[in-house]
Amino acid sequence: MATETEQTDTARPRRKVREGVVLSAKMDKTVVVEVTRRSTHPQYSKTVQSHTRYYAHDEENTLKEGDKVRIVETKPLSKLKRWRVLEILERAR
Repeated sequence: MATETEQTDTARPRRKVREGVVLSAKMDKTVVVEVTRRSTHPQYSKTVQSHTRYYAHDEENTLKEGDKVRIVETKPLSKLKRWRVLEILERAR
């Protein structure tokens, strides 16, 4: 018989969470979110920005370009979609 502590040891790892801006909302129930990362250059010690675009699932189809959102990693939903919108942080003006 397995105890409760043994069952919790096999729990899933935490899902990745990112914050970004909606670049495109032209597809049905899909948005393109750009996430900006800041890191220090190893040689020059200057702060460098890099951008990554993620395709995220928007179930309500309510997002517009410029909205700030929080996305979370999920199972593959289509060829490119591996993220879904968790919450809307700020609406575009």
